[in-house]
Amino acid sequence: MEGISGEACSLAGHWGLGKLIALYDDNHISIDGSTDIAFTEDVCKRFEAYGWHVQQVADGNTDLAGIAKAIEAAKAVTDKPSLIKITTTIGYGSPNKANTAGVHGAALGPEEVKLTRENLGWPYEPFVVPEEVLNHFRKAVERGAGYESEWNQTWATYRQKYPEEAAEFERLLRGELPADWDANLPSYTPEDKAMATRKHSEICLNAIAPKLPELIGGSADLTHSNLTELKCSGDFQKGQYQNRNIHFGVREHGMAAICNGIALHNSGLIPYCATFLVFADYLRPALRLSALSQAGVIYVMTHDSIALGEDGPTHQPVETLASLRAIPNLLVIRPADGNETSGAYQVAIQRRKQPTLLALTRQNVPNLAGSSAANVAKGAYTLVDCQGTPDLILIGTGSEVSLCVKAAEVLAANGKKVRVVSMPSWELFEEQSPEYKASVLPTGVKRLAVEAATSFGWCRYADATVSIERFGASAPGNVCMEKFGFTVDNVVAKANALLG
Repeated sequence: MEGISGEACSLAGHWGLGKLIALYDDNHISIDGSTDIAFTEDVCKRFEAYGWHVQQVADGNTDLAGIAKAIEAAKAVTDKPSLIKITTTIGYGSPNKANTAGVHGAALGPEEVKLTRENLGWPYEPFVVPEEVLNHFRKAVERGAGYESEWNQTWATYRQKYPEEAAEFERLLRGELPADWDANLPSYTPEDKAMATRKHSEICLNAIAPKLPELIGGSADLTHSNLTELKCSGDFQKGQYQNRNIHFGVREHGMAAICNGIALHNSGLIPYCATFLVFADYLRPALRLSALSQAGVIYVMTHDSIALGEDGPTHQPVETLASLRAIPNLLVIRPADGNETSGAYQVAIQRRKQPTLLALTRQNVPNLAGSSAANVAKGAYTLVDCQGTPDLILIGTGSEVSLCVKAAEVLAANGKKVRVVSMPSWELFEEQSPEYKASVLPTGVKRLAVEAATSFGWCRYADATVSIERFGASAPGNVCMEKFGFTVDNVVAKANALLG
């Protein structure tokens, strides 16, 4: 049990997750040497404080009966998770390297392997499995066949008694979505009320949740800011495991790690978790594992720019989007309005082998003419076009798309032919055909990208940017946006400068 998340373990104890057994190998050795100078905590007491059932096996080298007994005792505990701390000697049996850091990550070598075999009294050649050992392990085949037969009989009885529930469970295991799961996702016109995309996200979650019983998740103690509560369900708590709203507490890393486990369990559950976008740094190791492990976790990240306002530079993500786009197999979507938010959820729910991160605004944004849920899947599309070949293309994401539309109107009134491209997702755009990409961003046309974040990476799509290359400021969101140049006048000025 290496690199265990104390945050996730704390929640496991709080929820009373029985039948969860963790083995903790305590050998006091790290790569640098003995941990005695760096690690002095009492692991057993820590896990007891988490609410776990804790046991110790003093001799993990030879006391196999003690280990087996501890496992059986842990299996009998149904109201809390179990930790078995086992004291071992790293490299046990090696005459010269046992209990040293030298055996941590390096091969013993032929001579030391020979000495270890002699020391352990192991006369067999490499890759030879003794008949006694083979026969013992083959007992597991018979035992497993019995368990399978018992399960199949139980399942057949359940399927006959509860056909609808059984069919739904089988659908989940197949990873299939109901045919009409997205039928209630909303669409919008420019006449509809301007709202923050975090609010559009809340509407989307509650539109699909009744049709997707597998959707489960919550927030790291920011539910009422992230707007992630499913109104059709209660709170997931000890003894209330049928509910779907998870209150993770202030533990972003543990939250993401738990969602990875839910996704990789392959039960068909679709996990989502939420916090402020800037706090992605707290969960980045687990987020990276989502991408590496092809875990379809949905990350709902709100307050996505300097426009969040008075919380100031500590809470205003500036470099965050660029750093997230750098993670392989992570799909980042920054929707511009309600339609694009609906489209983002359509994409995210269907991507079960890839995590999706939604970057959502705190501030209200208008619903744009020409915005499209379906076009989100293309990553970028022409939102506003001109006659003939454009003189300039304005590329925007999220809340800055509406700014591009307004700037385009001013430029058009001054005789410029301007196209506005909404680019909610770089990754989805890169999946498109070369022909489609060229139709949206034709070569030979100047391009100006507008995003309330650093310009890092935009050189692949744009000739210039309206961006922010420093930390933000503590001020109302609209003041921050104006201070850092996210205004119609500045976009028009940058565009004119680019056109010469």
